Amino acid sequence: MNPIALSASVRRATPNDAAALAELVNRAYAIEAFFVDGDRTSAVELVGMMETGTFVVLEQVGSLAAAVYVESRGYFGMLAVRPELQGAGLGRRLVGIAEGLCDAAGAREMRLRIINLREELGRWYRSLGYREIGMSPYEHRATKRPCHFVEMAKPLRSVAAAA
Repeated sequence: MNPIALSASVRRATPNDAAALAELVNRAYAIEAFFVDGDRTSAVELVGMMETGTFVVLEQVGSLAAAVYVESRGYFGMLAVRPELQGAGLGRRLVGIAEGLCDAAGAREMRLRIINLREELGRWYRSLGYREIGMSPYEHRATKRPCHFVEMAKPLRSVAAAA
């Protein structure tokens, strides 16, 4: 297997990245076809999200390798890693960056939402220190089977250090 050629740094996505970002997210979320039809997002939706938060992206030569949406108030979502690059630590790296950005902005905790049907995600986020704090309805698009969001949270480092 060839080593993965990744950039040494991350950057903030711009509206010019929206089409490539939508392609990345839709490929990463194709695994959810067992409970929803169609694409996870669109370039138009992502540009709209850039008005309230930012997408942090990691590049592979010629394309986006991974991305995460971050709101400085202490929320991240839409973590996406190209399927062929999953397991290489890129998701963990981007979660750490998202936490650092929010911590630096003064957020006291980090929050996220996952679909209850994706049990592997709950295990993975628990391994990063996140805990379930509640549930909310899934209303993003029509589903093939009942599901809901599991809300998770984790205190940020500066809060944990002060305690």
